[in-house]
Amino acid sequence: MRSIFKGSIVALVTPFRKNGSVDHGVVRELVEWHIASGTNAIVPCATTGESPTLTHDEHDEVIATVVKAVNKRIPVLAGCGSNCTEESLRLIKHAESVGADGALVITPYYNKPTQAGMTAHYESLAKATKLPIVIYNVPGRTGVNIKPETVAELAKIENIVGIKEASGSLDQASEIMQKCDLDVLSGEDSLNFPLMAMGAVGAISVVANVVPELMAKLTSAALKGDMEEGRKLHKMLFPISRALFAETNPCPVKAALAMIGKCENNLRLPLVPVSPATEELLAKTLRDLGAL
Repeated sequence: MRSIFKGSIVALVTPFRKNGSVDHGVVRELVEWHIASGTNAIVPCATTGESPTLTHDEHDEVIATVVKAVNKRIPVLAGCGSNCTEESLRLIKHAESVGADGALVITPYYNKPTQAGMTAHYESLAKATKLPIVIYNVPGRTGVNIKPETVAELAKIENIVGIKEASGSLDQASEIMQKCDLDVLSGEDSLNFPLMAMGAVGAISVVANVVPELMAKLTSAALKGDMEEGRKLHKMLFPISRALFAETNPCPVKAALAMIGKCENNLRLPLVPVSPATEELLAKTLRDLGAL
């Protein structure tokens, strides 16, 4: 099974109203903006979507809203991760039932499974669904790193089609590409172009929330082999790639989206709005990009 998840894939924020409820109207507006801007696929309910603070019902509802709003115009890769295999399976089954095109499944966090445990986790999920599964490796968030040799074993399973690689290690991504034919997606915005120059097929991007057209152009250039254009866009986007991670994601991206009028700067505790210094950095970076 070949992956349909390539190019600029936005890790979509979940907009909240001041009372803390999910603003599904803004979710739909963001979907339309992304499709018009050339975004190639959408990921609802991942870390950038504040999935740790969504209730089970809210998680299901956001995925259903995005799938319905997209209406098969571009693929939807639903965030279906958990540190409990049964809960992850429940999320996958729901995503499948509402018409999502795939499941993004983070390595189990906090309980720190061994490589054998992670293998068993993904094998169990893959056997129970027909949905394509993209592994998500982000050791800085989870406390575990799925090793390239483990990824190579999992790549033999037909419906495990890709990995979002956010270890920050170009060596690790290179090893995965050496050991198997699995599609690699960048999960580290400042490394999107370097990883694609090495052979990654796209990026699951936080930056795409704020400047979707530019991220779509960068990934398109890299996929076409236009390295000169890719380098130019990488240099242009590098400052915002750093600024949006000046504090814990998604706090800066919510602030940036509020600045450009796309959603309110509302987060759920324990996340709080960024500091005044980070606000100033974001505003300057957006002005320099011409986004303000």
